[in-house]
Amino acid sequence: MVWKWTALALFAAACGRDGSRRESEKGMRDTGQSAGDTTSSGRTEAGASGAAASDSTKDARKTILFVGTSLTAGYGIDPQQAYPALIQRRLDSLGLNYEAVNAGVSGETSSGALHRMPWLLKQPFDVFVLETGANDGLRGLPVDSLRANIQQILDDVKRTHPEAKILLVGMEALPNMGRAYVKGFQTIYPQLAKKNRVAYLPFLLQGVGGVDTLNQQDMVHPNPRGAAIIAETVWGALRGLLDAGAKTRA
Repeated sequence: MVWKWTALALFAAACGRDGSRRESEKGMRDTGQSAGDTTSSGRTEAGASGAAASDSTKDARKTILFVGTSLTAGYGIDPQQAYPALIQRRLDSLGLNYEAVNAGVSGETSSGALHRMPWLLKQPFDVFVLETGANDGLRGLPVDSLRANIQQILDDVKRTHPEAKILLVGMEALPNMGRAYVKGFQTIYPQLAKKNRVAYLPFLLQGVGGVDTLNQQDMVHPNPRGAAIIAETVWGALRGLLDAGAKTRA
């Protein structure tokens, strides 16, 4: 299965250079970067310890697929400091036989995430974590489009991976987008989580957003300290979806 996720990483990077670049160059304000600067990875360094295990143990590993933006990809920090990699360390420390796959792409909107899904859904996974919408909000894209894109992604995951657990990660629009837009943005995630009966994390950047000591100079992307807090936030919502019996073999 490892080669499949390596191919996934290359595909994600290609999306950043091609499809997402076209989106990001149309006035994207979230990073000041080209969307080609992705940090998607097939496996985390912490997870690489499993390379010493037997092939049968590797095959038995369950997969958590993180689909997201630069906030998931780990823009501006070492990939091993991004929250999916930190969650991998937590999994390993607890002896849980899961592989955290970071399929984040910098600069990606919900439309870009939806565009990637047909390929991503060809891969096996047991838990699906969706973090999207940050770039929609920064660019003032229609709330109805964001809602429709997330709903389609959830529908596609349920259709192709009916046994997979799903965690929907909420995002908020900046206040300068206007009260009506911000309120409409905020209602999308809890409504979709309830409608689709999936696990829900209200806000990825809880305790981090707007805190200068926890963010890079752009005040948009978390620094390593901020990423560590995000990892704890995500872990709190994620751990209940994991199979406690999925222990690594000695």
